[in-house]
Amino acid sequence: MAEAGTPKVEVRKGMPSAQLGKDEFKQRFLKKFFDPAFDAVAAELDRIAEIAWDSYDKGRKAPRTVKAGPEFSDPDYDLSIEWLEAHRAIQAAQHRQQDPATPLRILIINGATRSEHTCPGEMSKTWRLATLAREIVEAENGLEVDVLDLSRTASEYGRVIYPCKTCVSTAMPLCHFPCSCYPNHSLGQVNDWMNEIYPRWVAAHGVMLICPVNWYQAPSSLKLMIDRLVCADGGNTDPSSTHGKKPEEAKKLELAGWLYPRHLAGRVFSVIVHGDSAGDENLRRMLSDWLEDMGLVPAGAMAELNRYVGYYEPYATSHEALDRDTAFQEEVRNAARTLVQAVRDRRAGHYQSPDRGLKEPRQK
Repeated sequence: MAEAGTPKVEVRKGMPSAQLGKDEFKQRFLKKFFDPAFDAVAAELDRIAEIAWDSYDKGRKAPRTVKAGPEFSDPDYDLSIEWLEAHRAIQAAQHRQQDPATPLRILIINGATRSEHTCPGEMSKTWRLATLAREIVEAENGLEVDVLDLSRTASEYGRVIYPCKTCVSTAMPLCHFPCSCYPNHSLGQVNDWMNEIYPRWVAAHGVMLICPVNWYQAPSSLKLMIDRLVCADGGNTDPSSTHGKKPEEAKKLELAGWLYPRHLAGRVFSVIVHGDSAGDENLRRMLSDWLEDMGLVPAGAMAELNRYVGYYEPYATSHEALDRDTAFQEEVRNAARTLVQAVRDRRAGHYQSPDRGLKEPRQK
């Protein structure tokens, strides 16, 4: 029974099951081996499919675990070794980011999915803009640059960002940082790139996000990363506190008072959006709002851009349109210069957020 004044914890159920039968599961599993070159090992694949079915049927999401240990609220909880590895990588990145003796680091994100190495057959304009920004950062003394190319989700084997399952909407403590939804070996959801991406965000002092407009919105690869970064804004660093994904325990933790830690707060950002006919300003504002909502700090007016390239001109000549737009190219360079100066000023203590030290009366 709930204590007086404490809301009742209730977990709502009622959606249809997604569980497959054995025949359907094996049919889907074996489709990965459609190439006739696999026919010679059909018997072996069938045995592998039996093992995969057993893992799926028994729900072995994290088949390799270790005891959490004294660092966590339940030391005896069986913690995924893959989650623990990502957790330690984030801790190391945070230590490095906060060490004043280490070089400042800028993370430049190519938010376009288009690539010459897949169906479009041509590089993206976003990549070209990211290259301009990278060259500015590389020319600076005492700075490191890290380029995160999200086009690899479409062009590189096994490079996957899985969708967010929105655990946070059940209760914030159910959303672990790093995300513990993946890998899920029983569902074949492996090679999740986010476990490598989280430390790259944490290690950065400045972030430059460059992307095109896709149907008035962010490209799908970028949106996948954005959604999965929700755990960096209020996420729970202790999965043992909810014993994995137990919604009842997470709800109780949230209702007892959750602090919503902002794991990326204080980093400086720049946003550059380009379009061809519509949506560039709205997308730039949405991305800037998202970053500020996580506690990141705008680098300055010149670091936030939205521009058209070849407005209503043919797609076939859009690179030539960018060649001609030397003003936009220089604006991108200036955005990078602004971001560099902002991270230098922030480390030196000259650039402080006016709202620092204030407590928000409402969380989420």
